[in-house]
Amino acid sequence: MNWLDDRVALITGGGSGLGSALVERFLREGARVTVLERSEDNAATLKGEFGKEVEIVMGDVTRYEDNLKAVARAVDRFGKIDTFIANAGVFDFFKSLISFPGEEISSAFDELFAINVKGGLLGARAAVPELLKTRGNIIFTVSNAGFYAGGGGPLYTASKHALVGVIRQLAHELAPKIRVNGVAPGAMQTGLSGLHADGSSGRSLKDSFGFSERVVSSTPLRLCSTPEQNCAPYVLLASNENSSPITGTIINTDGGLGVRGLATVCGGDEL
Repeated sequence: MNWLDDRVALITGGGSGLGSALVERFLREGARVTVLERSEDNAATLKGEFGKEVEIVMGDVTRYEDNLKAVARAVDRFGKIDTFIANAGVFDFFKSLISFPGEEISSAFDELFAINVKGGLLGARAAVPELLKTRGNIIFTVSNAGFYAGGGGPLYTASKHALVGVIRQLAHELAPKIRVNGVAPGAMQTGLSGLHADGSSGRSLKDSFGFSERVVSSTPLRLCSTPEQNCAPYVLLASNENSSPITGTIINTDGGLGVRGLATVCGGDEL
């Protein structure tokens, strides 16, 4: 028996990177999956890979109407929703405050926070009525940047710190019927893209020069993980049977950054 047999998940940003890996893993664990995706290319890739196994809804997480549409389609197709995963996100490519032209900060902030924070809140609000029926759960994709400096620039880091607060507040508000948790991956070999506001929307994190090497050198476990390596905690948190006492929790899958001082700053010996 799989961990997610007969479970139904709605995943935002499921067309690439971690989102696509989650779709594949949830299907393998027995779940039925609906994806809210804004990229037609990513949607076509999903359709080509998974066919009719996945219900794909074209839309934008920053629009409440699109989130409602995704919820309705999931229920129409599969009869219910057990898990909502707020995974859609964009990156600031470590752009420092001083690197931003002053007049550009406002539009970049609005775009990044609309997707990384507001999008998750809108999706959660849209899904809550159905999750109440199933005593389901919500999972937010956070980041090591939700806990440490240097995981992005000030905009991305602030957005992920904000999600930590969102998770704790919603876990408080929605208990005891809906569990709310998060997963905080470290740097991954993923196609996380940038912002239209500063012209970085065509960039990809995994294609940044020297990115993987820098991550490996600064991570105690000496790895730059793949999206697939970060999926297991989502499966755990989505399973009411295996994580029923867990809410308001964020699982870090960051290669040990919380203890990086021992391996880097203090010059710890390699094992």
